[in-house]
Amino acid sequence: MISAVALAAFLGSTALVRAEGEGCSPVTTASLGVAGVEIVASKLQEAGNGLPKHCIVSGLANQRTGADGKSYAIQFELRLPAEWNGRFLHQVNGGSDGVVVPALGDKPDGWASGGTVPLARGFAVLSSDSGHSGSDPVNKPLGLAAGVAFGLDPQARRDYGYAADMTLSPVAKKIIALHYGRQPDRSYMAGCSNGGRHAMVAASRMPENYDGFLVGNPGFDLPRAAVQHAWDVQAFLKADPDLRKSITKEDAQLVASRITEACDALDGAKDGLTSNLAACHRAFDLKSLVCAPGQTNACLSEAKVDALKTSLAGPKNSKGEVLYSDWPLDGGIGTGNWRAWKVESPVAPWNNYPIIATMGAASLNYIFSTPPVAVEGSNDKLIDALKAYDFDKDAPKIFAKDGTFTESAMDFMTPPDVDDPKLAGLQKAGRKMLIYHGQADPVFSVNDTIRWYDRLNRNVQGNANGFARLFTMPGGTHCGGGVTLDKFDALTALTDWVEQGKAPERIVASINPANKEVPATWSASRTRPLCPYPSYAAYSGQGDIEDAANFVCKAP
Repeated sequence: MISAVALAAFLGSTALVRAEGEGCSPVTTASLGVAGVEIVASKLQEAGNGLPKHCIVSGLANQRTGADGKSYAIQFELRLPAEWNGRFLHQVNGGSDGVVVPALGDKPDGWASGGTVPLARGFAVLSSDSGHSGSDPVNKPLGLAAGVAFGLDPQARRDYGYAADMTLSPVAKKIIALHYGRQPDRSYMAGCSNGGRHAMVAASRMPENYDGFLVGNPGFDLPRAAVQHAWDVQAFLKADPDLRKSITKEDAQLVASRITEACDALDGAKDGLTSNLAACHRAFDLKSLVCAPGQTNACLSEAKVDALKTSLAGPKNSKGEVLYSDWPLDGGIGTGNWRAWKVESPVAPWNNYPIIATMGAASLNYIFSTPPVAVEGSNDKLIDALKAYDFDKDAPKIFAKDGTFTESAMDFMTPPDVDDPKLAGLQKAGRKMLIYHGQADPVFSVNDTIRWYDRLNRNVQGNANGFARLFTMPGGTHCGGGVTLDKFDALTALTDWVEQGKAPERIVASINPANKEVPATWSASRTRPLCPYPSYAAYSGQGDIEDAANFVCKAP
């Protein structure tokens, strides 16, 4: 995972500053009256930059000294629009958390909410750091491991996994009630990546607290997905001793073009999208990329193909037991997002090593291993840690517990029913879950999410779509970007389902102007339906292929 510090640099952060004079909300520590919760400030934000006039209430909960001797608290902000629509949205964030990301409800471009962030729609929005500071000066000497050093404290692990969300949900609702004079009419939780994981965990642990869960590219199986980081590094280093050169940009683009060539038309339209993912697995074999004797162009060495095949097959131990998941074939493999995570990043201070080899290595050792393994936070040392990772001896540490760390990483990070999902509480409470996941996601395999959904569907006798629906995004990478259409309004699809009983049969996606990897040959007006799994968007055979109206959701 990318560090909280890096995430903060990208999205911006909100510092908790004690207010001078009168704030914009009547809510105070005394009027809130929740033990262990302090209201630190309230600040009026005038309308601007696409955001409405709103009040920012900042606070903290459960200040304490951890088992590691460091200071901890759950810091949060709640943004309360002057024109409130009666809804509350708990924004759960990505990476290692550790920063109060501005409570807008979505990325600033509103990529999963149709281009308009929930705050601008009138939602009251909560955001938090999940119980630790990723920029704590005490941890600065740890280098790239600073943002995950909280893994040395058992309660900080729990807060990161689920406890901070459970603490803040009732607090936010009480602040809303005091500020507006009434409780929210409807409550939602939304997030992508680790935020998607937060939402899936909450859907199992406290489904009654929210009416709907919007789950993006979920890291619901995150400790096992972190094992993949070591697997990838070891696989790619067999192709080249310099990880960054193992699969070049040209190599990845060749792979992507060959996948697209073989799979593009399987949905009835040659449009550069691998929509019929199931058929693509049968139509393309990576072995076809190996150079024939004497061939030097438009092919890959056997070592590079073997590295790709090994990576995409997913991690196993010496007994052949599966430790995470396999990965699909999708044209999005040739994108910069895929490359930045797997092979080479554009981050100069990381010496251009990929995210899995820097941030991923630190998380795997500090947070997801019990007992935690303190690794040096330099680029080279983090790569060395993944090179030395033993899939027989080290992988079981994600399930381990001890006298200090009484919950394993799998216990505090994943839904309690992760391997046998039923979502009984969600069903009983009549709540809804909408999941979206990019097919070329290099961080969390869409195959793992599909496998989870298939198990859920079997457990509920084929009726999962009555309360949970999964939408996969052809060409989509990790929480935006890719050779894809990644501007869509999943939030309205969810609220319509919750509030009007209108189940989402399709969600229309369009080109996001912020996505620089959209091919120049695509029409700027192109639209496509995202279809509920297992269906995919198939061309009807009539009409403009740039128009979603001419595509149907078809069973594979």
